[in-house]
Amino acid sequence: MSAMNAEFFDAIEQIEKEKGIPRGYMQEKIQQALLTAFKRDNPDCEDNVEVIMDENKKTISMFVLKTIVEESEYVNDATQILLDEAHHYDKKAGIGDTVRIPVETKKFGRIAAQAAKQVIIQGIREAERGIIYDEFTSKEHEILTGVVTRIDPRTGAVSIKISSNSEFTEAMLSATERIKGEELTEGDRIKVYVVEVRKSTRGPQVLISRTHPGLVKRLFELEVPEIFDGTVEIRSIAREAGSRTKMAVYSADPEIDPAARRSISSSTARIPSSTSPRRSPRRRSSPLRCSRKATAAA
Repeated sequence: MSAMNAEFFDAIEQIEKEKGIPRGYMQEKIQQALLTAFKRDNPDCEDNVEVIMDENKKTISMFVLKTIVEESEYVNDATQILLDEAHHYDKKAGIGDTVRIPVETKKFGRIAAQAAKQVIIQGIREAERGIIYDEFTSKEHEILTGVVTRIDPRTGAVSIKISSNSEFTEAMLSATERIKGEELTEGDRIKVYVVEVRKSTRGPQVLISRTHPGLVKRLFELEVPEIFDGTVEIRSIAREAGSRTKMAVYSADPEIDPAARRSISSSTARIPSSTSPRRSPRRRSSPLRCSRKATAAA
């Protein structure tokens, strides 16, 4: 049993190193699974079962807690024990005390092996999904670079592998979110806008777009210093993806208008190349209007 216990802890430690899943998380999951498995085989047991995991000694122990009662009060073998039998485990115990009875090693080993295997597999899956969800949720309304992995010839939907820091996931770019007339091939690296991240039974779903006005807004914030630092504020965007984009901007500084117009206009030349995939032709960008007052986007 001790060898198997050591293997448990070695596996948990390896998972933490390779997957970044905390040991405490996995240990808690294993404890819950062991308790569930034992109670399934022993339905008369209530909340009087405990699992102790000693990381230093690399041991896992399971105990059933029973209350010592008089023979006249003895009605439940799963939760009660007579004094004479209790003295086998604790010679100083008396009526009303609780004794901890270790679960038979052979039986416990079988339960532990089955439960731990299931929990480790499920725990890894859940933890990885949680890590991916947390990472990409922090990237909502941001721009990420992805690689085209597959294109559905029937629907036009594109499967894109996107990354954030060290985390990767597959996201689906639907045909309605693609730029009209844009040709994509497997292996292209493209920029996408993260619209939303949702939880689902199959794991996190990252909703991405190439046509969302937010893509243009974020690109200009990255390309134009005056927009990035807030000197110039984007009030509205009207976009016909793949054709033209018009944007209304505003600045409270009366001196910023001419400079902002020149700055933004000169920056539009850099936007097409940063949004187009590799090997795709560069697109032209229409001039943008800039004024001190917010104007309706055309």
